[in-house]
Amino acid sequence: MRILLLLISVFSAGFGGAAFAQAEMAGIDLQAPKMTEAEMSRDEVEALIRAEPPVELSGRWLNGLDLSGLDLSGANLRAAALNGTNLSGSVLRGAVLDQAWLLGADLSGADLGGASLFQAQFGGANLAGANLGRSRAAANFTGADLTGADFTAADLSADMKNQSMGLMRGVLRQAKAAGAVFRDAMLMRCDLEFADLSGADFSGADLSMATLGGADLSGADVAGAVFVNADVASARLTGLRHADPAALGRAKNLDRAFRD
Repeated sequence: MRILLLLISVFSAGFGGAAFAQAEMAGIDLQAPKMTEAEMSRDEVEALIRAEPPVELSGRWLNGLDLSGLDLSGANLRAAALNGTNLSGSVLRGAVLDQAWLLGADLSGADLGGASLFQAQFGGANLAGANLGRSRAAANFTGADLTGADFTAADLSADMKNQSMGLMRGVLRQAKAAGAVFRDAMLMRCDLEFADLSGADFSGADLSMATLGGADLSGADVAGAVFVNADVASARLTGLRHADPAALGRAKNLDRAFRD
């Protein structure tokens, strides 16, 4: 019941329209056992880690488990269900979490460096202080807490090879990402609308064609950032650090942004 209530709260917090364009949300049953229950215990997961790392957990139901602090480096968690799971402080370096469900999960301080997170659902999750450097993070972080998270050299850009499936890209809509690091990250066509990106580090990041409508970038470092056709309508661009007027001038709707 606790997991079900958590999922309902996550989905009711403004999830809809473009926020879930990359996921096949139609027909999702929040009460289904796959979304709310666990078919393994922490002890069983630990036994697998000891027996044959990296572990094979693709498609497994691990909702609500306490897996905090575990070393799941290289684990295959493709399409696994980890809604409400505690993965705080866990090590998931190089892990595969493509199409995994992590709604409301706790990954604070987790290490996901180099992980594959393609189409993973992190809606409402806590990734404060998490390391996602060099990850393939075309995932849905709608409403997630990304405060201080590190996306250095991560690739959140749209997958332009699978257009028949819709635009699959990094979605940080309404995310809390104050102080997050996006240094040298690829954010082309990402959805960053209404995100709190205040004080974030976008130095060297490519934001071409990203949607930043209503986002708060006040105090962000944008040294060397690329804004070609990035839509900044109603975005807060006050106090930007190391801003290049020429680079910023290539954004769309700059005249409709809030500036110094």
